[in-house]
Amino acid sequence: MASDLGALCVVGSINVDVTASVVRLPGAGETVLGGTLRRDAGGKGANQAVAAARLGGRVRMVGAVGDDTDGLGMLQNLTDAGVDASGVWVVDSPTGTALITVDDAGENQIVVCPGANQDVTLDGTEFGAEEAVLVQLEIPMPVVEALAATVPGYLAINAAPAQSLPAALVARADLIIVNETEYALLPELAAASLVAVTYGSAGAALLSAGREIVRVPAPAVRSVSSVGAGDAFCAALTLALHAGWEPERALRAACAVGADAVAHLGAQPPLRSLETYA
Repeated sequence: MASDLGALCVVGSINVDVTASVVRLPGAGETVLGGTLRRDAGGKGANQAVAAARLGGRVRMVGAVGDDTDGLGMLQNLTDAGVDASGVWVVDSPTGTALITVDDAGENQIVVCPGANQDVTLDGTEFGAEEAVLVQLEIPMPVVEALAATVPGYLAINAAPAQSLPAALVARADLIIVNETEYALLPELAAASLVAVTYGSAGAALLSAGREIVRVPAPAVRSVSSVGAGDAFCAALTLALHAGWEPERALRAACAVGADAVAHLGAQPPLRSLETYA
């Protein structure tokens, strides 16, 4: 019987992903022909919520979608994945949209039009002491900052896209997750109690007050698309650490989840129970 991974509230973005798959990514001013187009559910927040639910967590989401066809579709997608979407607001702004180009090697370029994500609010939202909260930076920073004062339990921040974090937020976070580029752009993370840094196919590391305490490699897989892999990693690591897993086991499982994610198209891959990756 699988162990209880606990409750998780994801506060973040909900998007429609419009993805063009091409042989190679275009350069500046260049047109590349021959691509195939698809529409999928996305947004860093929704991706992490869906991944956490598929990994076995008890998940709810706080966010916002537009009062449009895409918004209704994204709400249904969350519900179908087992996420409690009762905390998602339906607003007048259009549902957020991400324009994504992915090449044959799985590398991508992404432009996000935030839309309703700019209207995310914590009004009426309460957090339980035993509930972990995971947030990203595709929603207004004042909302992220407010979590530092309102979350009584475990707080994890995926500091992406990279933007400067107030010292009080860094000090409050139990876990901050970034990729190596974001880590280089955020020197304030050297003071954080626990930071996870991902290095793509080279794996990931955990740092405490700027000192590396654990590093693990990533499993070797054939990459189809890296879109959503980081979000799956965030969900897995937050669930594992909040559930009390040892850091090395938690990081190894999260890397395995991320590696599994790159083997699938779309930002919300079909994952298994988290314990099967440990």
